[in-house]
Amino acid sequence: MPLLKEWNIGNHGRGVIWKIEEPEAFFREQVSVETDISNERRRTEHLAGRFLLKFLDAEFPLHQIVKDEHDKPRLPDEFYFFSISHSWPYVAAVIDPIEEAGIDIQTYHPNIGNIQHKYLSAEEQLLFDNDPKLLTLAWSAKEAVYKWNGKRGVDFIGHLPIDVFDNNTPKKNIIIYFKSKKMPKMVLVENVITDEFTCTYVSHAQDWAIY
Repeated sequence: MPLLKEWNIGNHGRGVIWKIEEPEAFFREQVSVETDISNERRRTEHLAGRFLLKFLDAEFPLHQIVKDEHDKPRLPDEFYFFSISHSWPYVAAVIDPIEEAGIDIQTYHPNIGNIQHKYLSAEEQLLFDNDPKLLTLAWSAKEAVYKWNGKRGVDFIGHLPIDVFDNNTPKKNIIIYFKSKKMPKMVLVENVITDEFTCTYVSHAQDWAIY
């Protein structure tokens, strides 16, 4: 079983990372979910993500998932907050019964430095020193916060500046100063880092005014 990691997030969230080695049929049989995705790999990723929600909670109501006005998948009455991410052959998911959730997983791409200006300010680029793995970590961290927020209209440079990043610590956690339209928040993003991928997830968020 290619379960790579399962862990607790905060006081009540849970996360999981899986490496896809099974055929599409395995996930389809486990979740009994229909999809009109034509590409086989994307379809397998989609089904694997649903499988992980059931892995985290066998009673997870998959068939009740609907997209809101921002295209964020949700459950009616917010029975669970959840987030799914995939970067072949890896898939990650998080569920939380109380707070918003955000997770992102990215395999490394050696040429990511060519697009860093699209999601990092000039000052932020200096923090990550053209290192492909660190640049992937930065991209993934902002993606996780974007999914956690779940609303359109967020600019990765203007609204999600990185406030704290310490490359000298093993965890390499990141704090993002999320400049929301209501109350700005400081968002702690924790990481699972391997030689193949980086996975980031929102661990804690609090109002900027009490930071």
